[in-house]
Amino acid sequence: MHELGITQSIVEIAERAAREQQAEVIRSVTVEVGSLSGVVPEAMEFCFEACTRGTMLEGAALLIEQIPARARCLNCSYEFPLEELLACCPECDSAASELLSGEELRIKEMEVD
Repeated sequence: MHELGITQSIVEIAERAAREQQAEVIRSVTVEVGSLSGVVPEAMEFCFEACTRGTMLEGAALLIEQIPARARCLNCSYEFPLEELLACCPECDSAASELLSGEELRIKEMEVD
């Protein structure tokens, strides 16, 4: 379960950012997780409580925004939702596309005191 390591990193990054702002407590952390990132949001939520014990984030809310995968066809420029990584364009059936979203894994915002 690599979500444990990812969650530990989120806690470390959030604490460092909060200290830079002279915050004492982190109330919530919002994380963007792309549908193609390989991260299971439920597993991250499961790990969060254990990872935050004894930290500035203890008792904080973890808010996860799931980002759907989208692609743009390199042949006709049509943008479409991507259900699987190797999908063809629904407009022209081309297999050539560029990923626009879906691999995100980042802290979007934090609420601190």
